[in-house]
Amino acid sequence: MKTILSICLALAAIIALPGNAVVAESPNVVIVISDDQGYGDLGCTGNPIIKTPHIDHLASESSGLSDYHVAPTCSPTRCSFLTGHWTNRTGVWHTIMGRSMLRENEVTVGQMFSDAGYETGMFGKWHLGDNYPYRPEDRGFTEVYRHGGGGVGQTPDLWDNAYFDGSYFHNGEIVPAKGFCTDVFFEQAGKFIRKCANEQKPFLAYISTNAPHKPLHCPRKYMKMYEGQSENIAAFYGMITNIDDNVGKTRQLIKELGVADNTIFIFTTDNGTASGAKVYNAGMRAGKGSPYEGGHRVPFFVHWPAGGLTKQHDVSELTHAVDVVPTLLEMTGVKKPADVKFDGVSIANLLDPTKDVDWPKRFVISDSQRVRDPIKYRSSSVMTGKYRLVNRKELYDVSQDPGQRNNIAEEHPKIVAEMREFYEQWWAELKPTFSQTTEIYLGHPEHPVVSLTAHDWIQKEYPPWHQGSIRDANRKAPKNQELKHLGHWAVKVLKDGKYEVSLRRWPAESGVAINASLPAGENVPGPSRAFRNVPGSSIGATHAVLRIDDQDLDRKPITEDAAEVSFVAQLEKGSHRLAPVFEIAEGELGAYYVVVTCLD
Repeated sequence: MKTILSICLALAAIIALPGNAVVAESPNVVIVISDDQGYGDLGCTGNPIIKTPHIDHLASESSGLSDYHVAPTCSPTRCSFLTGHWTNRTGVWHTIMGRSMLRENEVTVGQMFSDAGYETGMFGKWHLGDNYPYRPEDRGFTEVYRHGGGGVGQTPDLWDNAYFDGSYFHNGEIVPAKGFCTDVFFEQAGKFIRKCANEQKPFLAYISTNAPHKPLHCPRKYMKMYEGQSENIAAFYGMITNIDDNVGKTRQLIKELGVADNTIFIFTTDNGTASGAKVYNAGMRAGKGSPYEGGHRVPFFVHWPAGGLTKQHDVSELTHAVDVVPTLLEMTGVKKPADVKFDGVSIANLLDPTKDVDWPKRFVISDSQRVRDPIKYRSSSVMTGKYRLVNRKELYDVSQDPGQRNNIAEEHPKIVAEMREFYEQWWAELKPTFSQTTEIYLGHPEHPVVSLTAHDWIQKEYPPWHQGSIRDANRKAPKNQELKHLGHWAVKVLKDGKYEVSLRRWPAESGVAINASLPAGENVPGPSRAFRNVPGSSIGATHAVLRIDDQDLDRKPITEDAAEVSFVAQLEKGSHRLAPVFEIAEGELGAYYVVVTCLD
């Protein structure tokens, strides 16, 4: 059997072209990453209830990582997975509040492969920024079909979207679709794969599902497969079985197209289980959001016939999402950009079942900040070998105590000290970057119109991150105080000039007046209530105020039936805090949606 390294060298010799170009003999890459599905939410990892025959079969003919770790939540995992950098280095340590946007200086795997001559497609969930320069089409992906924000129906998503028959962004244009969202994303990925294969172009397809993230909606036929379980588990597992079916269809497609042998096929997930821990969690403690093992140890399988990855091979060494990009570069022969230094390492040799690898001792970190600005040791796990240092004080040997019940920190002070020292150095290196706020660009010549949503307000409290919150319009003020808007958008004005700032209570595509109320929208199958199924409250706004850099620059009355109130302001090049508001009886309410247009 040929080893991965020999295959890479052979391919490099065959396809060497000037620069970093490649041709069709280069390995294709298909990545499937699901949302909120944990290590135990698969049949092949021991779950006695769930039905995942296609992924189980993939695992039986793949190299698998049984000690592979990510961040405990979605955006932080995705940034590491796509860049090879620690989550907190990239500016993405939360899922909202402007802390889910991947810094513009980061280079994604999409950019690396696109620069190397690959067609690069992104389908489904991005959740690393919805405005320039943070969108997938700005980060190297040549074909993009996605929803907005972190899930269908979240605030940056198209208005009134639900998991069925939604509308999506296709290369920046809004297009309607029929069917369940997961099916739609895989269908679009299939079209991309077919086109690339027919044109004999190497491709990277990044298929990132929002399922099985809540709300729990699912085609009824999949829920019926889990009759006897709770409604929530039936929907959660049904969503996973639907993903499994689509994995099977995608693998069958690449076989029919004749490209399966030279396609690297990866299946993984983005954090620990959100709903399945009470049923089965592979003996691990906790789930999504936790620093314990169940929050961040997830499955990872890679199959590549041309590289000798065709048999079940367990890799028990400690690995991390930061290792994915350097590994893919080694496996495909795509060159690393000269100015990029990875936090991860290539694990190509570990994946090779023919190699006996003497793997060096290493440390990796998973933490869950979920705050505006990172806090030292917050919800953290430092890992090396069999040891886990949780929240600085708790030490566990997961080889003997996989459920992390027995804190052995007092018995091993030297191990604790060594792990703390690594964390201290890691934190000291990254801390200076925390103040580099990701800013939304205004005035870019190719993006003169920018749509802002409350999802990206920077503030201490959670903003209204989904459309149910937008509809509800919570106007509860602190006791004996007027309601005050404390959030802002961090924006970067690229050139001096006039800008129109249009304030809206409802998004532009809704066509609804600022003070209008809305009936509850149609629900969809599943135990959860669709975000659009919440009645839309009238806010009774009297005036709109343009607030920039904590200064109220202008104020206008809101006329009857007005859908927006627009201001024209002269903005200077540089960084600004944009925080326009509506005046209401309770005080003031931030404008949930704002459209900024460069007029010069």
